[in-house]
Amino acid sequence: MESTTLYYRQGSSDKIYQASIEPKDGGYVVNFTYGRRGATLSTGTKTSTAVNYDAARAIYGKLLKEKTAKGYTPGEDGTPYSHSDKTTTGIYPQLLNAIGDDQIEKLLVDPKFWMQPKYDGRRLLIDKRGDMIQGINRLGLSVALPPMIAAEVANLPLDVILDGESVGDDYHAFDVLLIDDDKMDDSRYANRHLRLMNLLASFQHRHIQMAQTAITTEQKRELFNALKKANAEGVVFKQVDAPYIAGRPASGGSQVKYKFVATASFIAGSVNGKRSVTLTLLNGKSFVDAGNVTIPPNHDIPAAGSVVEVRYLYAFKESGAVYQPVYLGARDDIDPAECLISQLKYKP
Repeated sequence: MESTTLYYRQGSSDKIYQASIEPKDGGYVVNFTYGRRGATLSTGTKTSTAVNYDAARAIYGKLLKEKTAKGYTPGEDGTPYSHSDKTTTGIYPQLLNAIGDDQIEKLLVDPKFWMQPKYDGRRLLIDKRGDMIQGINRLGLSVALPPMIAAEVANLPLDVILDGESVGDDYHAFDVLLIDDDKMDDSRYANRHLRLMNLLASFQHRHIQMAQTAITTEQKRELFNALKKANAEGVVFKQVDAPYIAGRPASGGSQVKYKFVATASFIAGSVNGKRSVTLTLLNGKSFVDAGNVTIPPNHDIPAAGSVVEVRYLYAFKESGAVYQPVYLGARDDIDPAECLISQLKYKP
C-alpha cells in the first residue's frame, strides 16, 4: 500500500488530507480521508471500481498535485505551498460568514455596523510594492490581475495592499491594509475606509472604484432595498471599530454577509449527458446528491471532483436537491472540504 499525508494551516484552519493506493479485487483503488486535524475524518474514493496499478498511480499523483496546489504540504506545520509550483504571498483575506433573515433588522439599525454591496465577482487583493504588482486570491496565492486594473494600479504613487472584488475589468475596492510603510490591519475599519477614500482620490483611475458604503440606518435601508430590487447578490455588514482579521472565524465575526440570491459551492460529479453534471455536497463523512446542473456552452464541463459555483432558488429539505440551478463557473480558489450541506437555503 502507498500513502501520503498532507497538512494545511491558515488562520483558524488546521486540516489534514490522506491519500492512499490500496489493493482490491485483483486491482487497486485510490482512497482518501480529510478533515480537521484531531477530529474524525471524512472518507471517500477516487476509483469506484478497481483499476490497474499504473492507472491508480496516475490518479494518485494527480490527486496529490491538486491538493498541494491548493496549499497542502507534507510538513506537519502546514505551511502553504512550500512544496508546490504555486506562489504563496503570506497575505490572506478576511473571509465572511453568512447571516440569516433574522439578523438583518438588528444590523440595519446598529450604528456600529456599516453596509456595502456584495459584488458578484472574484475576491482579489492587490499588492503593489515598487514596480512589483500582483493579485492575491482568497487562498493567499499570487494570481494575475486583469490588464486594465494592473495598468491603473501602476499609476499609484505609493506602495499599497488593497482588498476588493474583481468584476470583469472593474475592481471594487472596500479595504486597504498597507499604504507605504503604514500597516493598517490593526486599525479600526472606519479609519481604513477613510484612508482608502483619500488614496483613491490621489490618482486617475477608471476601472478601480470605491465600494458604495451606507452608514446611517436610513442610508442602509435605502441601499438594501435598491440592491434587492436590482437583483444584486447581497450586502456585507462591517463593524466600524474592528481590525482586519485574516481567515474565517468559526462563527459570526466583525464582518458578515447576507445574500439576496442563494449560491453555493458544490463538488462536481459525473457527467450525465447533454452537458449535465451531478452536484454533490458533504454531510459529515458522507457525500450527498444535490441534483444536477446544466453546463452552458460558453463553459467547459468541469472535471469530476472539482469545485463549481451554482446559483439556485432554494433547496428541498426532503431530498437536498437544489431548484432551478444555474451554473456560474468553476472555483479553483475553494477547497472541496468547504462544500458542506450546511450552505443550502431551504424552501420555507
